Amino acid sequence: MNSHVALSSVIVIPSRYGSTRFPGKPLAKIAGRTLLERVWELASAVSGVNDVYIATDSDRIRQHAASFGAKVVMTSPDCKNGTERVYQVVRGLQQKPDVVINFQGDAVLTPPHILQALLSAMAVDRSIEIATPAVRLSAKQFQELREAKQRAEVGGTFVVFDRNHRALYFSKAPIPHLRKSDLRRPPAFRHIGMYAYTSEALAKYLSLPASPLEEAEQLEQLRALENGMDVRVVEVDYGGRTAGSVDTPEDVLAIEEIIEREGEILPIS
Repeated sequence: MNSHVALSSVIVIPSRYGSTRFPGKPLAKIAGRTLLERVWELASAVSGVNDVYIATDSDRIRQHAASFGAKVVMTSPDCKNGTERVYQVVRGLQQKPDVVINFQGDAVLTPPHILQALLSAMAVDRSIEIATPAVRLSAKQFQELREAKQRAEVGGTFVVFDRNHRALYFSKAPIPHLRKSDLRRPPAFRHIGMYAYTSEALAKYLSLPASPLEEAEQLEQLRALENGMDVRVVEVDYGGRTAGSVDTPEDVLAIEEIIEREGEILPIS
């Protein structure tokens, strides 16, 4: 982080027991440790963060989080999504942090330097309201991902942005359309679904009604764009590691295979 700009910051991990596709997902064991503990450890490895909180409405998750020393905030079961859960945590803090990172509780293969990059971007440019990471795709990767999407094999969101890295649009469809297939370095980026907000921007975002493009694409970040908020895209890479998250029980085995092949992201204490 930029050393001459002191930002107070917190990471909030929204964690829900009642996932439709994978009930009890945060407590699923991955190579000996639960998904929730692993994600909390990744968040705790980010330097310069004042606190890491787990936000949940589940007593089972609360008890488990307490068992490995995490700070837990109980949130309302009426929260519609993780962003509302994150805001409930921030609203209850005595001291509002400058920056809040919403770190999804299933992003178990996220190197801490990706979260660090978001904090650095917010520290360097205090005008940023929201920062979110993306990974550049080669022409081959873009084509393979597009074809896999057509076969309904993968999810994933794409993002395009301007020369100042301000997001122009996010889509589940592969964007931009590459009319020239021989581009060496196409402007093709896959979005990583985590966000850093100023406390004010988070409150502003949640005060806005759902927007037409948000409802059409089912991407909540489009609400910010449709209302003229500055969403800055931070280009990151995984340092040669494979990206991955847990959405279904089948994903657990795939994640374990990646960990076995590439090793743990953090040394096991």
